[in-house]
Amino acid sequence: MPTTSSAPGIDLHYDTVGDGPETLLLVCGLGAQSIGYDVELCERLGALGVRVVRFDNRDTGLSTHLHDREPDVLSAIAAAGSGGTVDAPYDLSDMARDAVAVLDAVGADRAHVVGASMGGMIAQTVAIEHPDRVASLTSIMSTTGEPDVGVPDPEVLLSLVGVLAPTEDRTARVDGMVELARIIGTGWCFDEVRARERAVQSVERADDALGVARQLTAILASGSRAADLPGVSAPTVVLHGDADRLVAHSGGVRTAELVPDAELRTLERMAHDLPPEYWSQIVDGVAAAVARAGGAG
Repeated sequence: MPTTSSAPGIDLHYDTVGDGPETLLLVCGLGAQSIGYDVELCERLGALGVRVVRFDNRDTGLSTHLHDREPDVLSAIAAAGSGGTVDAPYDLSDMARDAVAVLDAVGADRAHVVGASMGGMIAQTVAIEHPDRVASLTSIMSTTGEPDVGVPDPEVLLSLVGVLAPTEDRTARVDGMVELARIIGTGWCFDEVRARERAVQSVERADDALGVARQLTAILASGSRAADLPGVSAPTVVLHGDADRLVAHSGGVRTAELVPDAELRTLERMAHDLPPEYWSQIVDGVAAAVARAGGAG
């Protein structure tokens, strides 16, 4: 897996699927590693005529982990809630620059940028701050950063906080990740075997609960994108499940309201995951964004 640098001390691991003439960049969500975008899903996206690039955000997977920065999530939540300054080692703008560094590494002047959850926030930030690098934008199960939309269910928040707690017990860690996947996932097609296999693979590859906490403080430190999203010029498709309990459907609705000419596609009964049962709809949504940009045939 190749590596590139985006800033002093920040190395990013990435890989590619397919060899199309255009590039499609997949941006991961909170705590998610690049392997969270299944190879089969990447191959389906590649069939659109693009080279698919996926990478580990900082503090996840095989990219740099900022172990010397101890996150204080509770203080960050309190500061964000009161409108104060959130103490965070980096923010979504830094993570957007990471994404651009990966594009530089693969020689892509522009890309179709796709992000899920926090990855959608990063993808939006790339479109806002680096518009010349974005051919199209697909924002999946994400939100605008405004405090009154995309609000999580309290039960889900408690479960997420539990997963952020570090432990040396790998079995307990895997069990916790599976339970979180069950709570936030699409109930009618939840596959516990698949969720457990993914959790084991993630823990064995690079597990870092405090890294996830640092990413969460980055989200909180970045605030709202509502004032900037109306300036996004990239053709945009917003995909969001109407059963999402981690980032409520209102977050996707609001994103589509703010981005000029954005298309909202509501995925019925889908929650906060990317189950294979919805891959066709997800690929169709990305294809619509790519087509609106005049790309990939």
